[in-house]
Amino acid sequence: MSRLRREHGFTLIEILVVVLIIGVLAAIAIPSVLSQTGKSHDAAAKVTARTAQQAIETYYTDAKSYATDAATLRGIEPALTNAVNLTVSGTIDSYTISNDSTSVPVETFTVTRSSAGAITRTCSPVNKGGCPASGTW
Repeated sequence: MSRLRREHGFTLIEILVVVLIIGVLAAIAIPSVLSQTGKSHDAAAKVTARTAQQAIETYYTDAKSYATDAATLRGIEPALTNAVNLTVSGTIDSYTISNDSTSVPVETFTVTRSSAGAITRTCSPVNKGGCPASGTW
């Protein structure tokens, strides 16, 4: 009984095992968290490109041609004011919208409408972050 009263705390081995377990968990979790941050930046860039696409289609409804600059789209959709390197070019029947992500390396997401009405979504560099190997999203 007196021996149990004298034993207080943890042994050095027990503390080392706990520190080792915490180190292994941190080694697993930190890279996962960092990769998710890049993916979230890429997802935000995709959302911005789609928002710009909706804004340019809205502009077409009134003007019967597509907007030729990003400032026009920002006037229609205020959410585009924080877009990173948003570029827009449009004609009477086609347009191209490009937007960069804030991830490293920078990824560019593009939405293009041809004069035939076909819409394509491309990205670069391929097979990095939110841009699949096919180069389309």
